[in-house]
Amino acid sequence: MNIASLVLERARTQPDATAITSPASRARLKGSRVRYQHISNADLDHDSDRIARGLEIVGIVRGVRTALMVQPNGEFFSLMLALFKVGAVPVLIDPGIGLRRLRRCLDEAEPEAFIGVPAAQAARIALGWARSTLRITVTVGRYPTFGAPTLDRLRELGSSNTPYPTAKVEDTDIAAILFTSGSTGPPKGVVYRHGNFAAQIEAIRKLGRIKPGETDLATFAPFALFDPALGMSALTPAMNPTRPGHVDPRRIIEPAEEFGATNLFGSPALLDTVGRYGAKHGTKLTTLRRVVSAGAPVPADVMARFLKMLPDEAEILTPYGATECLPVSCISSNEVLSETAALTDEGAGVCVGSPVPSIDARIIAILDGPIASWDPALELPTGTIGEITVRGPQATTAYYNRPDATALAKICDTDNENGFWHRMGDVGYFDERGRLWYCGRKADRVKTGRETLFSVPCEAIFDTHPKVRRAALVGVPARNGESPVICVELLKGTPRRARSQVENDLRALAERHAHTRSIRHFLFHPHFPVDIRHNAKIGRPELGHWAHRKLRGRIPHESPSS
Repeated sequence: MNIASLVLERARTQPDATAITSPASRARLKGSRVRYQHISNADLDHDSDRIARGLEIVGIVRGVRTALMVQPNGEFFSLMLALFKVGAVPVLIDPGIGLRRLRRCLDEAEPEAFIGVPAAQAARIALGWARSTLRITVTVGRYPTFGAPTLDRLRELGSSNTPYPTAKVEDTDIAAILFTSGSTGPPKGVVYRHGNFAAQIEAIRKLGRIKPGETDLATFAPFALFDPALGMSALTPAMNPTRPGHVDPRRIIEPAEEFGATNLFGSPALLDTVGRYGAKHGTKLTTLRRVVSAGAPVPADVMARFLKMLPDEAEILTPYGATECLPVSCISSNEVLSETAALTDEGAGVCVGSPVPSIDARIIAILDGPIASWDPALELPTGTIGEITVRGPQATTAYYNRPDATALAKICDTDNENGFWHRMGDVGYFDERGRLWYCGRKADRVKTGRETLFSVPCEAIFDTHPKVRRAALVGVPARNGESPVICVELLKGTPRRARSQVENDLRALAERHAHTRSIRHFLFHPHFPVDIRHNAKIGRPELGHWAHRKLRGRIPHESPSS
């Protein structure tokens, strides 16, 4: 199924309904009220038809990998839909990953075409992005840039009243290449096939019990692409999508109320920022029925605070997954706040709910190298922490041009219809009720030589302190393994003189729990590094290097070579 076909069906049945609502111009991220513009289903269909013809005329046809660097507005939706219609392969990369990483990603993706705003075109020329493979460029701006025709010129070339024939595709055909954020290593291009997208859409529809005609306030553009396919109107706010934790809360609250948003997708960092504003000003979001938050665990206090802004019947859903496979499982705020949050505070990990019906999830022994083929002997019993592995139609098959990374992440299994299992790179366990508990990234575990400590269960103990905003477990090299260290970010406004008492309190908390008793070192950090996509995942590798420098010479039996 081509995603474009779902949008076309909506254009036929509800031509006048709003498909996209987005800021009318370069709206300021703070200050005066934003003016929005609306695109109907019929207009979105017609605009993407014109662009599709124009793409075809300039050589962007079926199978052409096309890097896309444009603002998340109405033109982004029209472009993506047009690319799907012609059967091209969009390549999406987070612009906030840095220029060096951007170049590496583009070189790896080998795009033949590049569609971008003038600033992106200038950077492409100056920094030599994908120079060896690019042969077609298009500028999304008022004037041609470096010889690249404008998007409006493509519209002129493709002007016609005849519907464009959407490319017919198979489930196994490549639909897009979506790069990971690189928060736990180099960004990798995840190969999405049309069957993966179709499975994702169906799983998301069932999870949220989404009904046609709803309005989604979408703060992450790639997820907003699903809205027309789900029968929802997409509402994109005036915000920097790479800094959701720093959003002006009014840029979320005002459009949600003005346009009657029923659904909100936002990172935990965005929910925290908006929720704090709401608590301070007594703000209510009167039309929201559900809030979906992903990218990192949502702390219970963030969840409870945001819920106070919502109607009584509304809920927060926190699906678990990754770019490579989403959704895997899901849990609602009702279950978290009534039951699992208390267990999280005691070090049980974060409950991410039961696997969705289309996913089969298993826990296997923790191994760092590739696993060539599936063996049932790898599976661990209920209650034992191991690596989370999954199979199902939304699990992607490979990374583009990264055979080594693919070999590390996939396990061949000829006995199941998918043919492989995906290793999530996360550790966790199943409880007696079949619920999945997340215990952190596999790469973030700390091996002391006597025991293995997992990030989330350890950090939760210290997160309960009233002056701690968040804690992070890292390992510092020692002679026979690693020495565990807890890095601490205090709540804003906590005086420096309070650190000594807080440290004493944290040591006492560590002594009360068997799995934290070996932790001896506590370091205060001014502001944790976080991922650029959701501003919620803690950059533990970076913190680990910082802690190593701070504790150099203070760790007993530290290896001279470290």
